[in-house]
Amino acid sequence: MTALFLSRDDPGRFAAHTMDAVRAEFAGHGFSEMEECLFPGWRLLHAPYVEGGPSNFVKKGNSFIGFAGSFAFDGKVGRAALNAALTELDPLSPDWSRTSGQFVMVIRKQGRSFLFTDWFAAFEIYHDREQSFFSTSLLAATSCLPELHFHSQAVYEHAFNIVSIGDDTVFSELKKLGPFAVIELCEDGSKRHHQDKPMPEGRIERDLASQLAAQHELLGKTVQPWVDQFGNQIFCPLSGGLDSRLVFALLRNQASQPSMYSYGEEDECDIIVARQICEALGIPIDVMDKEVYREIAIDDYPDQVERNFHDHDGLPNFGMIFDNGAGAYARSKRHADGALSVSGGCGEIFRNFFFLSDRPYSAADVTRAFFARFALGDVTDAFDEQEFLRGIEDKILSSIGRAGERGPLPRNALEWVYPAARCRAMFGHEISLEARYGAYLMPFLDHAVVAQAQSLPIKQKNAGRFEARLLATIDPELAGMPSCYGHDFLGEPGLRHRISEWSTRIRPIALRHKSYAIQRRLADRADEHGGLATEDYLSRVIDLEYPIMRRFFRVENIGDSAIMRRVANLEYFAEKLGSKLKA
Repeated sequence: MTALFLSRDDPGRFAAHTMDAVRAEFAGHGFSEMEECLFPGWRLLHAPYVEGGPSNFVKKGNSFIGFAGSFAFDGKVGRAALNAALTELDPLSPDWSRTSGQFVMVIRKQGRSFLFTDWFAAFEIYHDREQSFFSTSLLAATSCLPELHFHSQAVYEHAFNIVSIGDDTVFSELKKLGPFAVIELCEDGSKRHHQDKPMPEGRIERDLASQLAAQHELLGKTVQPWVDQFGNQIFCPLSGGLDSRLVFALLRNQASQPSMYSYGEEDECDIIVARQICEALGIPIDVMDKEVYREIAIDDYPDQVERNFHDHDGLPNFGMIFDNGAGAYARSKRHADGALSVSGGCGEIFRNFFFLSDRPYSAADVTRAFFARFALGDVTDAFDEQEFLRGIEDKILSSIGRAGERGPLPRNALEWVYPAARCRAMFGHEISLEARYGAYLMPFLDHAVVAQAQSLPIKQKNAGRFEARLLATIDPELAGMPSCYGHDFLGEPGLRHRISEWSTRIRPIALRHKSYAIQRRLADRADEHGGLATEDYLSRVIDLEYPIMRRFFRVENIGDSAIMRRVANLEYFAEKLGSKLKA
């Protein structure tokens, strides 16, 4: 299954009309095949990939195993992986060295049933406070509750930082299942077990050649099961940067020739470079400008936004329910005929993502340096700056297993913040949406790959030095081709690239804390995720007075189109909930 809904088998709480609402929401997500499975105390609704793909549910007698997302075990995917895992996987203490992918898994064996996530809990599954239901669909989860309240911390995180962080959702009544939890699905309810996931923090003393060889081997093991399963039936992105090119190199190294694609306008550097690479290799590339995918008449706009809202499960990254349908079309195309789609997302594990110097910092420092992307003129008195920043700091510390440690942390320990907190939040919704359509591989978020990358010396991460050398080790032909950095990846990064990163690293934390607010004073901001979000269009789907979001924002002051679009998305969601949403 690539979608699931688990609920207590309690007719009083989950009446027929509740399950009908869940089924309707799954249908709105594109699922036409759904099956129910009953086991003591619980009811499981599950569905296969929309566009087809490997098996993801196996039942043997009274035992079963299934997952939503993408899962590999012992170098296998599909039914072979599930059969092996049903026999050998211990849900209370999984051997993570045998497991990879981003998924949520339900397993019943030897009379006990369990639910747990991948290492980072990157695949999203939502639950209520009582843990009486679990849903891979946020909209389906909201349909099960009699009332909802906005969670102000998460609302501000979503607006300012694209996504809410940690286990929170924008609703107080709903949480995401976290990486350290295993849920036992007992006949009389659910029981939460804690699962330790120690994160190595030291630097492995190896020469560069050994580091490169070790990472090359790990990435090969991560990609190989998927190439064995899909061969050339893989869709791979390509841009002018490093991450997508490194994924392409890994596939080529496994003798796969994927279908290449790129999104953007013809005169953008990413498109120009991607075309140059594919022309040099003599392979085709599909280029799509999503902004001109199709025109939407203003009278047809409400229906399009409604479709987007359900297809994107309510709150997509960047508030992209206001697009012309290109997002859903592109996802479906990437999985045509059950194909695998791969991503270079999270490639920043090989780089100094937060642009911090090589010395200890506190979680509060990281929060102020990166997550303080707000202007106080945009918010009402409901916003407390210190409380907001402390909330993010606490989530960062929890994500790396250091809850309550307020002081400076070892520099390499902080390297876990990017995959454990930022990647989980930033890519979780994308992973969950993409894997509805078909299998989705994000190799740079594999826990073993991350552990190796986090041990690298920081100086090797600066300006992408290690990642460029890794690319050159795996595929020197690709490394030698042009990039949007102004240099290829066979030698040292260019001066402009080095100076750009250095100028951020030396900037004091206090100044970085205020950088966004200062930039906003100087000029309004716009981003590349435009969509159809002008007032004439938005007025057809929301009240432009923003009666609900005005509790949180001074809407007329927001001079950032990205924040404004996410606030509009929240307003649309709120209006859809109607009287179910309480003050």
